[in-house]
Amino acid sequence: MTAPSFPVTEIVASRRPHRKDAARNYDALLAAAREAFAEHGAEASLEDIARRAGVGIGTLYRNFPTRRHLFESVYADEVNTLVRVAQELADQEPWEALTAWLDRFAGYMVTKRAVREALNDESEIFAACRDSMYAAGGPLFARAQEAGEARRDMDFVELLRMVAGITATAFDDDAQRDRVLSIALDGVRASR
Repeated sequence: MTAPSFPVTEIVASRRPHRKDAARNYDALLAAAREAFAEHGAEASLEDIARRAGVGIGTLYRNFPTRRHLFESVYADEVNTLVRVAQELADQEPWEALTAWLDRFAGYMVTKRAVREALNDESEIFAACRDSMYAAGGPLFARAQEAGEARRDMDFVELLRMVAGITATAFDDDAQRDRVLSIALDGVRASR
């Protein structure tokens, strides 16, 4: 059986350089951008991103000719990680797989908020990411519902909106956010 193909995986693979040194720089720039966007939002300095990655600004522009290209690449890479995590969790118990994926989704929302304003809902990247995320995470939710572990009176989109709403709230720290998310997920769990 072959692994399913996701549009975002193809986008990420097509953008990533093939030479090892160039791929290392590309990955370092994505990691640095993710951090900078989480800390400073969409207005994070490109020079700071290059410095954090340990490369020159020319290397940043060679990989990401525009700020929008960098936003799209960070966003696509984050969604691709969600896809990969869903695949890795597919063999776990349904409820544990779903909640582990939603924990990762909550972390992704931090980056998404930072780059969201720079992305258009109608962009090809946004559509591919949304489709890939639903195709990867949706089956985890469906499996939890089929196993009688998750409520059947809600759908995957509603679940994601609930988690997104929780992560949009200001918390004292990550532990508090995780506790509130856990309480909300108790409401998603089917009565036993």
